[in-house]
Amino acid sequence: MTPALPQHYVSVAGVVLDAAGRILLIRRRDNGEWQIPGGVLEPAESIPAGVLREIEEETGVLVRVGDLTGVYKNVARGVVSLVYRCEPVGGATRVSDESSAVEWMGVDEARARITEVFRVRVDDALSGGVATRLHDGVRMLD
Repeated sequence: MTPALPQHYVSVAGVVLDAAGRILLIRRRDNGEWQIPGGVLEPAESIPAGVLREIEEETGVLVRVGDLTGVYKNVARGVVSLVYRCEPVGGATRVSDESSAVEWMGVDEARARITEVFRVRVDDALSGGVATRLHDGVRMLD
């Protein structure tokens, strides 16, 4: 008998930067936390399509998906997150079933509002490299 493989989920997210260098953040309805927009990738969906869909669903903003900036694994929940740098190309900010607020913020304000695991994702996106990191949902582990 073949042992069962561990269950993992793939999520996608975007660090959306506008021409003024501001970052697009959402405040989640379920926990009130500020985060970059993103969510679970659908099984038959391409990765770029998932990034586009999640950002538009949560914020109303249409984006161009740019470079991969990081791969993050939440070891507590088995979620692997792929984060991309994105730029807005249309749409207008609006709230959704998942977001109670959507705002463009300067980098310092955005970093002050988000938790460590999302602050690292923003920092990695701004650095221009590609990071691979582990976290437990609250703190970075590497």
